[in-house]
Amino acid sequence: MVGVRDAKARLSELLRDAQLGHEWTITERGKPIARIVPIAASEASLEERLLRLAKSGVLERAPINETRLPPPLRLAAGLARRMLDDDREA
Repeated sequence: MVGVRDAKARLSELLRDAQLGHEWTITERGKPIARIVPIAASEASLEERLLRLAKSGVLERAPINETRLPPPLRLAAGLARRMLDDDREA
């Protein structure tokens, strides 16, 4: 828990903590009035989740552009079907 005045002075720190998965309850005169919570993992993009894991120490470093897949290969018409059929017959 953190008081309003202290939260205002430490907002950047509290937000960084939230990115790492921590929750903060903001109080006014000792009574809880608000919470700072991390965005649910399902709402965050893959890049944000990887960055969060790197910041928390789970990953050694966040992958850079490794999350983007190359475009699919273009195959001649019918080639994928022939390859699949050949594989099934083997």
